[in-house]
Amino acid sequence: MRIVPLLFVCYLGAYLDRVNVGFAKLQMLHDLGFSETLYGFGAGIFFLGYVLFEVPSNIALHRVGARWWIARIMLTWGVISACMIFVKSPMSFYIARFLLGVAEAGFIPGVLLYLTYWYPAKRRGRITALFLTAIPMSSIFGGPLSGFILKSFSGARGLAGWQWLFLIEAIPSLVLGFVVLRFLDDRVAAVKWLDPDEKRIVINNISNEEREKEGFTELSQAFTSGQVWLLGLIYFCVASGIYIISFWLPTIIKQAGVSDPLEIGFLTAVPYIAAIVAMIAVNTNADRTRERRWHVVIPSLITGLGLAMTALSGGNTVLAIIGLILATAGASSAQSAFWTLPAAFLGGAAAAGGIALVNSLGNIAGFASTFIVGWMSDVTHSTSASLYLFAVLLVVGGLLVLRIPARLVNK
Repeated sequence: MRIVPLLFVCYLGAYLDRVNVGFAKLQMLHDLGFSETLYGFGAGIFFLGYVLFEVPSNIALHRVGARWWIARIMLTWGVISACMIFVKSPMSFYIARFLLGVAEAGFIPGVLLYLTYWYPAKRRGRITALFLTAIPMSSIFGGPLSGFILKSFSGARGLAGWQWLFLIEAIPSLVLGFVVLRFLDDRVAAVKWLDPDEKRIVINNISNEEREKEGFTELSQAFTSGQVWLLGLIYFCVASGIYIISFWLPTIIKQAGVSDPLEIGFLTAVPYIAAIVAMIAVNTNADRTRERRWHVVIPSLITGLGLAMTALSGGNTVLAIIGLILATAGASSAQSAFWTLPAAFLGGAAAAGGIALVNSLGNIAGFASTFIVGWMSDVTHSTSASLYLFAVLLVVGGLLVLRIPARLVNK
């Protein structure tokens, strides 16, 4: 109660700022004369800044402490997200998205690293899932909110609806940056809400686990281990599914025959409600059984099936929503279960560098997937071809998980 809810709310704000461009697109492209390819490139260039600064950011967090660094991340990304209202040209769109990626770099791997300071592996799956439910939750609330802002604020005080969207949805991140400074503790030893015996229990649990991590504790090992690079490739596949849904869900629903922005906003909430239930169920079972690999493999295969169903749906709204429910629940469950894998065998500085490296490699998918979907949409005038492509990629990524030795991660 002292850690997870605060981090959850912070990620809620972060993810809302990252993907609200998917809703802004519904008006922004027409107002600014942008093509689908241009939008896909701009949405994806966020990840170039994100990837370039991910590892240095996580190493900085490990050294200076989570409280100051996470607060810094939140305040800078809140300011830059609000500045999206000044976008007028392709270049200003690219620059704003790149800087947003730079600002947010390190948040996810930083929090995942921070959780290893507090929770042993046998509890970490469920805790990680609870934290990452902020992604679907941001869409459950953010979808209808974004649709409402686009519909109700358009033209108010001379600003377009998409400009109000960026401005209003940046406010929570700015406020939460100061909340983090006030309430987040860097380490177990520094907290005032545990007595000495309670601190000793938590520290001993983590210390005992660190000694069992087969020597993966040095920073250099994070960059030379084949297992870490394999995890990066797997996460590239998993993240492709996450970002296609995040950035293109409103467009896919619109292509399925829904035109009203508010109705699109409410329909986007349906797959994400299913995702929250699936994430918690899958990771609670993974903690209970101490099995990690198949809890990533099966959701990845389900994601591929869901994307293929959505592509097949044509103008059938019901079939498209069913496919999106499967894809969203599968991708969200695969992502949350995946993050128990690197934390299971990386410790110390290796965890700081390794988790950031895996996240960096995976988030290249954020750029690649959004650009490819945008380009293929311009060429084919549909998202179906790209959905088939990434359905295959999710199946490949799921099967690659079985290349990770069970002894390393089943803890």
